[in-house]
Amino acid sequence: MKKTLLRQALAGLRLLLVATVVLGVAYPLAIWGISRIPGLQANAEGSQIVVDGRAVGSSLIGIDPVPADPAHDPYFHTRPSASGDPSATGGSNYGGDNQKLLAAVQERRAAIALREDVAPAQVPADAVTASASGVDPDISPAYADLQAPRVARVTGLPLDEVRRLIAENTTGGVIAERVVNTTTLNVAVHQAG
Repeated sequence: MKKTLLRQALAGLRLLLVATVVLGVAYPLAIWGISRIPGLQANAEGSQIVVDGRAVGSSLIGIDPVPADPAHDPYFHTRPSASGDPSATGGSNYGGDNQKLLAAVQERRAAIALREDVAPAQVPADAVTASASGVDPDISPAYADLQAPRVARVTGLPLDEVRRLIAENTTGGVIAERVVNTTTLNVAVHQAG
């Protein structure tokens, strides 16, 4: 009986050691090595935006920038977050006729119209409705165009230059919806300024 238990314990210990070496060391090293194959390395490192050797953001995550001086706001803004907390993600479960949601949309529309110096009716829907994740970097070209005059005025860039940068950071088209990535656009504006 003792001999059987000892034999089973040693077999279990051998299995644990082999599994640890294979799954805890060899497999991660193999995957890391594969990720270093030319052509795959950029994808393996994620969606980092690197400027002057320093990661400044992610092309897949949009964090709405907060200007030091709201009166001189040089940034393109993302869609609002339903959580209201920039460090939290997620949408709301409110239906389209929920009074709290409708009130939030009206507040956002008024605030954006004031910031961009336009009539509330000119504010596009994606500017006032939250994305499902709360960290979507993409906005509609209409929302980017609405923000272009303010960004040009504050940064000192010509409006045509800002519109060119918007066009360069716009993707989609035939099948996919046309969107502007605010993270890459803000980096481009910063570098041009």
